[in-house]
Formats: sequence, structure tokens, C-alpha cells
Amino acid sequence: MTAPAAEGAAAAALRAVLARAGRAAERSGRAAEAVRVVAVGKTKPVSMVQQLYDAGHRYFGENYVQEIVTKAPQLPEDIRWHFIGHLQSNKVKPLLAAVPNLHMVEGVDNEKVANHLDRAVNSFGREPLKVLVQVNTSGEESKSGIDPSRCVDLARHVKLACPHLIFSGLMTIGMKDYSSTPENFKALVNCKLEVCKALEIPTEQFELSMGMSGDFEQAE
Repeated sequence: MTAPAAEGAAAAALRAVLARAGRAAERSGRAAEAVRVVAVGKTKPVSMVQQLYDAGHRYFGENYVQEIVTKAPQLPEDIRWHFIGHLQSNKVKPLLAAVPNLHMVEGVDNEKVANHLDRAVNSFGREPLKVLVQVNTSGEESKSGIDPSRCVDLARHVKLACPHLIFSGLMTIGMKDYSSTPENFKALVNCKLEVCKALEIPTEQFELSMGMSGDFEQAE
């Protein structure tokens, strides 16, 4: 397969995922616009991300700081970048310095990284940054994220002690065995309800990030 053909296939795959997401939203009684699909460009070339951008997509994500700080400066400034997964404290400043259009960090899993992010956002003079707290709902040691029993405490810290961050919700990554992920997603919904009650946050203002291309329908 030639490179242009591969990139065309990527755009077609994105359209298919967007259609699936729309149908899943309808089944759950939501408007399609209420569901955001973030295209993760992990290991993919800048040219492929550009093609999806040209097709109209604006939300892109990366799992590694080195990839996002390399790609972002080469791509349009109106892309809304998401950093997804565990973020090391020593990577916070390089991330913020290289990606002024960073829209959200999906992966705050401890107070230390929250504090580093808060101070860095302030030092760069940026607008407050949206963050999601990562919860390890599967219990797998290979997964980052806090235990569900601690999600309220970390959410409270981000919301009340980090004035340069906007606590926007929770995220999780299901188990590798997709057949078991509905329980993981249900656990995240339960965490949402606990956090909303404890911090008096309206549920409609709370975001959940869960599901990848192979299992997101189970997160309905």
C-alpha cells in the first residue's frame, strides 16, 4: 500500500469511527455532538494527522511527550491537542512550552503532577488548563491512575488547590480483554457520581473519557 493510500484509509477509518460514535450516542439518548472523538496519532506521521485535519477533524491526542512536542509545532495552531496517559513531572514544562494549543491533559494521577502542572501553567502565563483525573478502574498494575477510592480526594485537590487548572472530569483505560471493560466503565461512572456529589459539580458539566476504537460502544 502506498503512503497516500494509507493516509486515505486513515481518513475513511476516522469517518467510520465518528459514525459509530454518533450511533452509540443516539442509543444512549445523547446528541452526537455530546461525544468527542480524539484521534490519537501514536507512531503515525505528521502527514497523516494533517490529512485528518484537512478532513475537518480538530481533536488529536498523543501518549508520549516526545511525540506531541515534535508534531504539534508542525501542524495548524487551531488543533486541540490532548495529552493522554501518565505524565511525568519532569515532562510538564517541555510539554507546555512546545504545545501552546494544548487543550487538555488526560492523565493527572497524583497531587505531585497536578501541582507541577499548576505552577507551570502559571509560569508560562497560559490560560487555565483543562485536566482529567485518571482512574485505574481495572486494577491492573500495568495501568496508571489512582484507585477509585481516592478519586474524590484527588479531584478535590485539583479543583480547590490548583487555581491554574480546570478540573473537567475523569478518564480511564479499560482492560485489554474488551469483554470485561463494561465493568471498568461502570466503575468510572460511579466515581463521577461520587465526585459530583462531594464537590457539588453538576453532572452535565462533567466529562468522562473512556473507550478506544475497539471498545468505546461499551462506554455508552
